[in-house]
Amino acid sequence: MPVPLLSIRGLSKSYGAVHANRGIDLTVEKGSIHAILGENGAGKSTLMKLIYGVESPDAGQVSWQGKPVRPTSPAEARKLGIGMVFQHFSLFETLTVVENISLIVPGRTAALVTRIRDLGREYGLEVDPRAHVHSLSVGERQRVEIIRCLMTDPDLLILDEPTSVLPQQSVARLFDTLRRLRDRGVSILFISHKLEEIRAICDHATILRDGAVTGTVDPRDHDATDLATMMIGRDMPALPPATAHKPGKVALELAGLDHTPDDPFGQPLSKVALRLHQGEVLGIAGVSGNGQAELARLISGEVTLPDHRAAEVLMLGQAAGDLGAAARRALGFAFVPEERLGRGAVPEMSLADNTLLTAHRAGLVRRGMIDRAREAQFTATCIRDFDVRTPGPRTEAGALSGGNLQKFIVGREIMLAPRLLFVSQPTWGVDIGAATAIRRRLVAMRDAGAAVLIISEEIEELFEICDRVQVLNAGRLSPSMKVRDIRVEDVGRHMIGAAEGGAA
Repeated sequence: MPVPLLSIRGLSKSYGAVHANRGIDLTVEKGSIHAILGENGAGKSTLMKLIYGVESPDAGQVSWQGKPVRPTSPAEARKLGIGMVFQHFSLFETLTVVENISLIVPGRTAALVTRIRDLGREYGLEVDPRAHVHSLSVGERQRVEIIRCLMTDPDLLILDEPTSVLPQQSVARLFDTLRRLRDRGVSILFISHKLEEIRAICDHATILRDGAVTGTVDPRDHDATDLATMMIGRDMPALPPATAHKPGKVALELAGLDHTPDDPFGQPLSKVALRLHQGEVLGIAGVSGNGQAELARLISGEVTLPDHRAAEVLMLGQAAGDLGAAARRALGFAFVPEERLGRGAVPEMSLADNTLLTAHRAGLVRRGMIDRAREAQFTATCIRDFDVRTPGPRTEAGALSGGNLQKFIVGREIMLAPRLLFVSQPTWGVDIGAATAIRRRLVAMRDAGAAVLIISEEIEELFEICDRVQVLNAGRLSPSMKVRDIRVEDVGRHMIGAAEGGAA
């Protein structure tokens, strides 16, 4: 019998009272693509960190090609031949793409630039090697992570949610790449909440629930519903049927907005026009890097316009283009950014203190003093109502899995009962059960009369919950399209610039 590339027996890891991994057994064969399935907080990312040397196990044995090993750092893991692409990026924002890659991959800058461009073209992961990381969208940063890992030529490639912010065209090309790597003998550990992707690409799937292995199956022998039920241990919830409704007053209007970002690598916006009413969901589709980040900052108030252009952004009946983020929130606006750590939450702060960042007006601060009892109550309610898997309100935000942190941030904003809610990438890195729950909440907000704006690269998600869709391509918005009147292919043509577009 051939020796497996990686063998794990009885691996356990706890953080205080939280048992992240409990007696994990896992075998990864050479030249296989092996999925790790589980809900947010099931222990998937912790297990990958143990394999990659980021964390040390409390108990258990790891064997690499038949020999016991215990890597104590990612550098040691890379020497063995293990590479990892993290769900939360590990890039220095003030450095360029090539400078980040040179920290791990040796070589002269010019040669690295050529390799980055060649890999980008070959695998559909195009990115400017000279661009500073802080100027890149989330999707573009993901491409950098994948390219950097491929450039180390690993024997085992660990991918933690690698497709969560990639457009469908790039996912297909990435899968072609992974199959070629597998055929060359490279093994791949693949974490994804997209069950159809796992069925399409993976040979084996190990299922985790509450930190323990509950089974290993061939995902090709099961449909997505079966896999989801195995993951969550219960039947999948369904979205409620669409409720007939009549949109109300205009909650957000952009009137032919032109904008050139200060960042030279940013995407200029040209004649951007949209109109969102109370009681409807408007989705913005598009491939990452086409102006989503710039548009989000203009709507959120992180970037403001001069006073004489204030009317180019109308929000809840007021000219708001010159208002900052706090002033817009005071009107009844709430925002969930695509970057969970750094913009959505401060990782070193507790969940309770992160609540204060946007909910301080909800009775949590009185006469300039924090009301700790109300803060704790608000946070506990968010944790309970949005099923955030965490020991409690005093847990640091950075200790949560990506999906649980996303549920917390979305829940915090929804609990503010905004009249206008803007959510960027609402279910990025969130398991199928939690994604359905988030979508149900957004639909419920619409049915209660709120206006909901969503930026998402998940076309299926937009078709599931939106009333209308517009597509952002090269800084221009397509006309507004009613979801009931179009197909996915119609959106796809706008995404690649193959359809005539204009202001809505």
